[in-house]
Amino acid sequence: MRRFSQRGHLVTLSEINITPLLDLAFVLLIIFVITTPLLEQGLNLNLPRGGSNDLPLDRSDIRTVNVRADGTYRFRERDLGFAPLAQALVSESQANPDLVVYIRADRTTPFDSVFQLADLCVQHGIKISWRSEPAREP
Repeated sequence: MRRFSQRGHLVTLSEINITPLLDLAFVLLIIFVITTPLLEQGLNLNLPRGGSNDLPLDRSDIRTVNVRADGTYRFRERDLGFAPLAQALVSESQANPDLVVYIRADRTTPFDSVFQLADLCVQHGIKISWRSEPAREP
């Protein structure tokens, strides 16, 4: 410890400067906040066995909604606007809480049409499943 002379006698400095310690703590906090999500995505886990399996889907619980490239919807072999489609899906979900909606959209479909459908399902607690073509192997 340093000793300083003050009015003719020696005084011991008993305070610790914590500014560098706070700087170090904040830097470490920032590093951990940035790296933690990156580490969680790449973990190879060997999960324990147990629990219950997902319940198999009953084909009668599945409804398919096709979204065409022009943004129109096709449900149960009929072309519908968004409002009638919303009414049909909400009434079916109230009658069947296990309802799952398969969303099939053309790759050139405007995102707005697909998002409105997905948002409707989320708001009413309807499970959704995105349908696509299988990936091509190189």
